Amino acid sequence: MQFRTKAAFAAALLAAPLAIPVAPAQAQNEQFMPSLVYRTGAYAPNGIPFANGRADYMEMLNARDGGINGVKLVVEECETGYATDRGVECYERLKGKGPSGAAAFSPLSTGITFALTEKAPGDKLPLLTMGYGRSESADGSVFAWNFPLLGTYWSAADILVQHVAKKGSLKGKKIALVYHDSPYGKEPIPVLQDHAKKHGYTFEAIPVTHPGVEQKAAWLQIRQGRPDYVFLWGWGVMNSTSIKEAAAVNYPREKMYGVWWSGAEPDVLPAGDGAKGYNALALHPAGSVYEVHKDVFKHLYDKGKGVAKREEVGQVLYNRGLIDGLLVTEAIRTAQEKFGKKPLNGDQVRWGFENLNLTAARLKELGFDGLIGPIKVSCADHEGSRKARIQQWDGKQWVYTTEWIEADTKYLRPKMEAAAKAYATEKKIEARDCTKVASN
Repeated sequence: MQFRTKAAFAAALLAAPLAIPVAPAQAQNEQFMPSLVYRTGAYAPNGIPFANGRADYMEMLNARDGGINGVKLVVEECETGYATDRGVECYERLKGKGPSGAAAFSPLSTGITFALTEKAPGDKLPLLTMGYGRSESADGSVFAWNFPLLGTYWSAADILVQHVAKKGSLKGKKIALVYHDSPYGKEPIPVLQDHAKKHGYTFEAIPVTHPGVEQKAAWLQIRQGRPDYVFLWGWGVMNSTSIKEAAAVNYPREKMYGVWWSGAEPDVLPAGDGAKGYNALALHPAGSVYEVHKDVFKHLYDKGKGVAKREEVGQVLYNRGLIDGLLVTEAIRTAQEKFGKKPLNGDQVRWGFENLNLTAARLKELGFDGLIGPIKVSCADHEGSRKARIQQWDGKQWVYTTEWIEADTKYLRPKMEAAAKAYATEKKIEARDCTKVASN
């Protein structure tokens, strides 16, 4: 894979691929794949494994298959530092590259997603926001270019409330949300407020400022209020800091539940024994025992070509990067069946996302059996799947404590449609009639 990066140390890691020249004839049969990353700064411990997994998957496809149906993938990273302005700069710089322009963008930031949601329709570029972004963008009739595949934050909040409600009545109880004070952290608040009215619990939202290393005031509130449950909507160093502070004020980690971006190895390992018992949502398992990992090892790491350290392959966020790579490349493959086996533009790839149908059989063919479940996308439903499990850190590894829990669409769908309609009115967007949109 021709891999270019804006991060200096990442460039050093990938010096060999950079040294390979690209002939002009080759360049016409390449799909340009921009990659917004943060390998530096406060969020790097979480950003790096995701970026590594995504990069490795695309490089493995090139090594094993020659790309997608003979079209090679050219990845270029651009360092955002998780900053919205830098993310927009990267988008503007990369959107027009390649023989057909960028295929799609994965912002890996809800703040960047909010900003790019304004730009994507005009540029005709799809945004893959797997497990994050604007929750109402699951309504594809309004948000034709956003794809929050596998789950939105509204789905996540609903699943968490479902889970704790099964432990006993929530009437008269207290739930606190410790959240990153950004668009990301604020996303679950409307759902948690709705459920407070429904279940009769008291809800308190406690913001934590970027980057989240100073939380003593927040946890003083927790110590004084003693909520029955604490939900954590953090990212990067904020997560491990929250767990450490919970231990410091003697708040039971067994009563803490993180969203799926607060449930990876970098979130718990820095807290040591203090993290034992902490819970988080899981979109997929950790581990490098799946068929796709065998191909990654065979075609990359056994030949000294992998981006990560070999022992890091299979970590939670590495696997999430693999899945992100899977989703965007399968959207391209789907679109190629309609538009031809050639480099595609963003408009064509958007069609591929909207007609994505990863069945259990197809996932097994791709080596992802057991990593994620089936996902089917449509004009009306850009989320495709809305399930998660609860995992608990036992001091050494993540262990599942529940089966799959599905978000309540009877509650969420009307809420999402109302929010999407309000957005359409504000932005003067004419919603599509999804009953008239052709699918494959």
